[in-house]
Amino acid sequence: MRHPFDAANGVRTSGLIAGRHLKSGHRHDRHATAYYGVAPSVFRTLVNRWRRTKPVAPVRDFTFIDIGAGMGRAVLLASEMPFYRVVGVELHPTLAGIARRNVQRWRAIDRVHAPTRIRCCDAAEFPLPVGPCLLFLFNPFGKAVMHRLLQRIARDFTGRPGQLDLLYANNEQEAEIERHRGFRRLFLGQIARSRADAIADHAILANQPDGEYASSNYEDCSIWRWTG
Repeated sequence: MRHPFDAANGVRTSGLIAGRHLKSGHRHDRHATAYYGVAPSVFRTLVNRWRRTKPVAPVRDFTFIDIGAGMGRAVLLASEMPFYRVVGVELHPTLAGIARRNVQRWRAIDRVHAPTRIRCCDAAEFPLPVGPCLLFLFNPFGKAVMHRLLQRIARDFTGRPGQLDLLYANNEQEAEIERHRGFRRLFLGQIARSRADAIADHAILANQPDGEYASSNYEDCSIWRWTG
């Protein structure tokens, strides 16, 4: 079933793919959770809440990085905002290819307001850019990869307090971030879906053949800042 976001914009970000079906041949395949596009209302609310946390620099100076970008819904939403640049990082080549086509469609309808690209690579090996960064994660992987990603952040941002913020939706690996002394949590709570998003997500997940994923009217979310 198509989410209204796709129907309205002519893109493809709908559906659910269980982690066991996301095989790319990479050693981190077994840590993939699932593909599912974040509810647009949750994403926008989370970003707006972050903007009220007094980031170290204006939004226009931040590179937005979607870790585990999938088909690119969060990338599309972020590209409409005044970020310095937007990057989607996705391990699975088929999902990355779909995301690239979605970005092309977004450009064609004049919705891209920041330089935007998709990188097909391992999130734990992606070179984080110089300058302020905003990472977004929609529960893309399990504990092992999260641990490696946090180690990479600690290496790359040593001596750069405040230069990296992290938005985490469906924050199942929250404890891994809590273990790192370099992070300070700015927000922890539930962010509600809009009525339209809740109806769409309930309908999509009701059609799962195995019924292994549940839908609710909110996402558990957190916001973190690297303090070094």
